[in-house]
Amino acid sequence: MLSNPTTMLSMARHALGMRIAVPLDSLRWFIANTPPSKKAPQDVTITPRPPAIGLGATIDLMGTTVRAGAAIRVEQLEVTDTAFKVTLRLSDVTMKVLGESFTPVAGLIKSGALDLSKPGNLAKFMPKRPAVLVEAHDDVIVIDLMKNERFASNDRVRGLLATLTPVVQVAGLSTEGDFLILQLRASPFGLPRALNAARALAAG
Repeated sequence: MLSNPTTMLSMARHALGMRIAVPLDSLRWFIANTPPSKKAPQDVTITPRPPAIGLGATIDLMGTTVRAGAAIRVEQLEVTDTAFKVTLRLSDVTMKVLGESFTPVAGLIKSGALDLSKPGNLAKFMPKRPAVLVEAHDDVIVIDLMKNERFASNDRVRGLLATLTPVVQVAGLSTEGDFLILQLRASPFGLPRALNAARALAAG
């Protein structure tokens, strides 16, 4: 914000339209300052590709070091106290093998045998498919964080979702300029449910 003082003005302008503007620089800072782990993606890049967001990273793909990238667009969001489902559409998917590698995966990538225009079909048959990946086909991937046991069993997270989602929903997520934009939708009709959930959360 010090290097770009107009950031606060842009965030305030979006807030007037029930939109939360998150500077992509804040996400870059968070990633750069997160302690590294062996399994985590390395050298992560974030770029705006309105309305999508461009992500790039160096990953270990079944024993093969790969530089991967894609433009990711959020097609649909379903957030309640029982579901946290995100439908993603991927495009411009790229994969490049780094260094010398003679694994089957490296051979498939180098030969061009993988159809990167349909990453969902590749994810569908991946070994050790994560539980949060509930659907994958063509260029669409559906993730439900509630399928993660640690996330779903967190009473505080579920209490917050039960309090907030009846009155405020995230209607969309996109990029604009160098901001990640969360479009909110408010509904006063869910206020009684939200108050009951808030009382339960405070009592717990």
